[in-house]
Amino acid sequence: MVTSAQEQPGWSPAELHRKRRVAESFGADAQRYDRIRPGYPDALVARIVSSSPGPDVLDVGCGTGIAARQFRTAGCTVLGVEPDARMADVARSHGLRVEVATFEAWAPAGRTFDAVIAAQSWHWIDPVAGAVKAAQVLRPNGLLAIFGHVFEPPVEVAEALADAVRRLVPDSPFGTLPARRPLEMYQAGYAKIAGTIRETGRFHEPEQWRFDWERSYTRDQWLALLPTTGVLTHLPPDTTAGILRAVGAAVDALGGHFTARHTTLATAAVRVDTA
Repeated sequence: MVTSAQEQPGWSPAELHRKRRVAESFGADAQRYDRIRPGYPDALVARIVSSSPGPDVLDVGCGTGIAARQFRTAGCTVLGVEPDARMADVARSHGLRVEVATFEAWAPAGRTFDAVIAAQSWHWIDPVAGAVKAAQVLRPNGLLAIFGHVFEPPVEVAEALADAVRRLVPDSPFGTLPARRPLEMYQAGYAKIAGTIRETGRFHEPEQWRFDWERSYTRDQWLALLPTTGVLTHLPPDTTAGILRAVGAAVDALGGHFTARHTTLATAAVRVDTA
């Protein structure tokens, strides 16, 4: 799920605490996250690389380095910033350079970059402070690119997940959401990100990009992916097991496999060429 930037500047302390708690839960099984989470469309990587004035990339909230490895393969030199040391260790095991810090607190020490990317991570960063800091570390005409996936399994599978969360985790913030959200909801979130970038006055007009793709999943593959999502990462094992049983039954009813529609959305903006 994409969490959009708030209407008001920055986050309240309570909102920051809640978001940080979920964000820090992904490292609980960093190896699974690295193994199971999908990469990003080659067309997206190519567009960012071709739009960047050079090869030096800062990956904000790099996690285990899924996106960073794709950009390295495309010829970039990548530095990751990641608040979770467990995730950073996995990224380093792939030969990536990673510094452990939140982006807001990270010290660039005079370093600048041709592109700043945030792959499935910007919604954990203060939207105002993040946009300002990105402008500070980008070279003139450097590119800020924020992107993430929208996963949409068949309605039967989505409803099974939503029903299980409402039943087993009644106080979950995810329990108040509909089983399937229209793509327009996510696009609105990226439009808000663009608005925050625009308000800094340090970027040219942001662009919205969209990449549609599909992936087939077996029952086991989908149940392996779900525990790496924010819906489940911070839940007790027995609760997670109960939710997965319900979802697994729904996949079984479809024949044990399905094809999911995925969309990768991006907001991209070029830093104004000023000193």
